[in-house]
Amino acid sequence: MTEITSIAALEALYEAPSKASLAKVAPRLTPSYRRWIEASRFCILATTGQRGVDASPRGDDGPVVRIIDDTTLQLPDWRGNNRLDSLRNIVTDGRATLLFMVPGSANVVRVNGRARVLADDALCAGFARDGRAPRTVIVFAIAEVYAQCARALLRSRLWAGADDGAALPSMGEMLADVSQGTIDPQAYDAEWQRRGPRTLW
Repeated sequence: MTEITSIAALEALYEAPSKASLAKVAPRLTPSYRRWIEASRFCILATTGQRGVDASPRGDDGPVVRIIDDTTLQLPDWRGNNRLDSLRNIVTDGRATLLFMVPGSANVVRVNGRARVLADDALCAGFARDGRAPRTVIVFAIAEVYAQCARALLRSRLWAGADDGAALPSMGEMLADVSQGTIDPQAYDAEWQRRGPRTLW
C-alpha cells in the first residue's frame, strides 16, 4: 500500500485538469450560477474549526439561501438538533463551502468563501415562517463559485429513487445502537413522526 505524501506524487497520478474545469471558476455569481442557486432547495454546508470539520445538510421548501448580491448569500439557521457544530466552526474559523443540489439534476454548484453568524433581530425576522424566525442567519461572502462535474451523481444514481430491497435503519434504531439500548427505537420513531412535521421551522 503506497501512501501519497506529497503534492508532486499526487499530481503524477492524474492528468492535467481540462480547460473547462479551470474556466468555470468565477469570483462572484454569474447569471447562470445565480439561477441555479435560486432553484436549489437543498445544500450541504461544510465548515472547519478547532473541533475539526463538519458537513451539515440544509434545506427549505423554497430557495435554501437568499441572494443579496453577486458576492453575498444569507442562510437562515432553521431548527435542528442544537449541537451547533457548523456554527461553532464558523465563529472560530470562517472558512466555509456550500454545495447546492437540485433534485433530478446531476450537476452541483459549489461556493467557497467565508461565513459569519449574525443574531440581528430584524435580519432573523425577515426569514420568519408561521410566526417562527431562525435564531441566527449565516452570512456567506463568496470567494469563488463553480459547477461540479456530474460524474459522482451519475455513478451513484442519486435521484433514481430508493434502492430495491434496501432495508435502511431508522433514526431510532441508529440511536438505540449508539446509546446501547437506553433509547427505545420504536418510541423515538413514533414520537418523531408526530413532532417532526410540526417543528420544521
